[in-house]
Amino acid sequence: MGSLKVTLCAGAALTAALAPIAPAYAADGAGVSVSPSSPAPGGDVELRVPDCTERTAVAVSAAFVSDVRLTVAEQDGVLVGAASVRSGVEAGAYAVRVTCGGDDRRGTVHVGEHRRPAAPASPVAPVDAGGGGSARLAAADGGEEARPEPPGAAHTVTGLVLAGIAAVAVALRGVRRRSRGTD
Repeated sequence: MGSLKVTLCAGAALTAALAPIAPAYAADGAGVSVSPSSPAPGGDVELRVPDCTERTAVAVSAAFVSDVRLTVAEQDGVLVGAASVRSGVEAGAYAVRVTCGGDDRRGTVHVGEHRRPAAPASPVAPVDAGGGGSARLAAADGGEEARPEPPGAAHTVTGLVLAGIAAVAVALRGVRRRSRGTD
């Protein structure tokens, strides 16, 4: 029972440690919330507009690839939408404007510096991992030639000796069974 408690406690601790962290939002008063607040060029953001009387709206910004259609989220009644930041946009602050009924809601998206991945996402060169059945072809490409010759006399003698030992072992076992009277 003690190990079950330890397992459950460890699982709960691991779940708490790996639980998703609430995203950072940038908002200006009762305006437009942008998450993440500092996307990189080419990244995606989520827009949220609370307390809007309309069921749909359009968000406009010079940082976005195109205008963004916002619709009402079922769970809380907030207008939500997703936008893509232009990949060629310069780092800096860009205004986001949403017309909600007769009101203009404003927010800001702070585009960060373009971040390049530290390592490529996939291998850039093949891995020399042997050839298996194609070893002869791989050896021919590597400058070495595979030996296509059959086993020699030493291999034949070794095989015959091992086969003889196996035959003697089977014969001795049969003799022992008969001498004991078990069949």
